[in-house]
Amino acid sequence: MKILFIHQNFPGQYLHLVQHLRAVGGHEIIGLGEAENIKRRGTLYGITTIGYPAPEGAGEKTHHYLHSTEAAVRRGQTVARALLNLREKGFVPDVISLHPGWGEGLFVRDIFPAVPILMFCEFFFHAEEADMQFDPEFPTSIDWQLSVRIRNAPQLLSLASADAFICPTQWQASRYPGFIRDRLRLIHDGIDTGYMHPDASATLALQPLKTPGESRVLAPGLDKKNAPAPEEGEYAGPPLVLSRKDRVVTYMARNLEPYRGFHVFMRTLPEIQKKHPDAHVLVVGADGVSYSPALPNGETYKARYLAEAAGKVDLSRVHFLGRIPYISLRALFRISSAHIYLTYPFVLSWSMLEAMSCESLLIASRTSPVEEVLVHGKNGLMVDFFNRDELLATLDAVLNKPRDFDHLRRAARETVLARFALGSCLAKQADLLQKLADGGLPARA
Repeated sequence: MKILFIHQNFPGQYLHLVQHLRAVGGHEIIGLGEAENIKRRGTLYGITTIGYPAPEGAGEKTHHYLHSTEAAVRRGQTVARALLNLREKGFVPDVISLHPGWGEGLFVRDIFPAVPILMFCEFFFHAEEADMQFDPEFPTSIDWQLSVRIRNAPQLLSLASADAFICPTQWQASRYPGFIRDRLRLIHDGIDTGYMHPDASATLALQPLKTPGESRVLAPGLDKKNAPAPEEGEYAGPPLVLSRKDRVVTYMARNLEPYRGFHVFMRTLPEIQKKHPDAHVLVVGADGVSYSPALPNGETYKARYLAEAAGKVDLSRVHFLGRIPYISLRALFRISSAHIYLTYPFVLSWSMLEAMSCESLLIASRTSPVEEVLVHGKNGLMVDFFNRDELLATLDAVLNKPRDFDHLRRAARETVLARFALGSCLAKQADLLQKLADGGLPARA
């Protein structure tokens, strides 16, 4: 089977799938993505990866509703040129799998009119539902609401040309228009439960830095006895080695922003430390913005909420780690006494499921994506997104009597094994691709 994957940040959601298909053998696989992203991430062994140049954005006089639409059209054109080049070289795929979110799917049908197309449905925006209007601290104007409808336009045009659709969760699927439902398959990307598994003996070594609240994770096996010599003035004291014996509260997001409840977490932190001054708080995430409104003048949400907490938080026991290696993230989940996961009604994070797979004890927001997986008191604990008192009381109970919640940890992993195990999800994804390539689902002539 000849398969073409298209994702501006290739491999993106297709990482495990393309590796699985390569390992199975018998397939010719090409990945197409933005050249700069591929250069930054690197290529996958055994996968032909082609980069297209980064397209220009919207023009200065473009209507602000159309900024993302124009950018999507420009990206779609750039992808179309790359596909024409592939076609001229004699490559015609048996099936195409792509993410339509950035416009890459707009003109694929025009280049390969007879090839079945499978599109990944990640999120469809609604002006007054789900994430929009959820947080009263960040209200949206009527102008913003109207622009949201237009923001969906490139994705809608792309979806209209597809033969089948795949979506990770039922809630995400429910956001999409009804006309795709009969051709949509609910299959998660999959969690590598063989790698993300619990280990009661796990440790995580941190090196506190001179900047209060900032720390750096050390490579596995390093501690205060064999840590590298610090650069002059960079480190603050010896490394810290944490394990399940310590009280460790963890929080993780790709970027530290309100969409993932960072503001709620930070405003609860002073009270957490009052009740548990011996706890170490580990925060993973970059300073950028993925989904929330950008702040003016380059300000970060991290800086904003640290300023709010000034004088109220003991930063010697708070460790902002930035983005960390995957092996260190696994160690963090393994040693966590309680992992806090807060989210708007939005895309469910892989990290929540990975934490569950490592038998972390989840304290998560009672929002729709979470409720699809977590059952309060069965495989985790849920709190109202905005209720800091409830979050504090729940965390207090967990830290005071951790053994009382061991059954939730085990049940969390069982949930992931039963519903999100990588092997099962990959088999379903590969089977769907094969059926499409064989004409199992209607393909346009």
